[in-house]
Amino acid sequence: MASSFMKWLVDPKKNWFAAQHMKSVSQRLRRYGLRYDDLFDPYYDLDIKEALNRLPREVVDARNQRLKRAMDLSLKHEYLPEHIQAMQTPFRSYLQEMLALVKRENAEREALGALPLYQRTIP
Repeated sequence: MASSFMKWLVDPKKNWFAAQHMKSVSQRLRRYGLRYDDLFDPYYDLDIKEALNRLPREVVDARNQRLKRAMDLSLKHEYLPEHIQAMQTPFRSYLQEMLALVKRENAEREALGALPLYQRTIP
């Protein structure tokens, strides 16, 4: 029961508030030319770091370029021009499939009783 309620709560197709939130996040990401997957921090979660290491070099370079451009615009207190904002695709994912693969591999490794590949605590 709670699971179906949670799915309904976060589904923008079914919940008007979730759709409004998604629209707001999309607008903010477009202003700086970012994608939602750019917000994942490889220093916070080592699975994300591993997934980024497995992606093709061009994808990672494009991610880094978007992040640099966003930081530059933020420091200048500017946004991308409107015509460039219209071309942005903030919810086109490039990291989720690889991240899911890394998490499945780690879960399989744990189920087989192997030691984790990496352990770190955030101070």
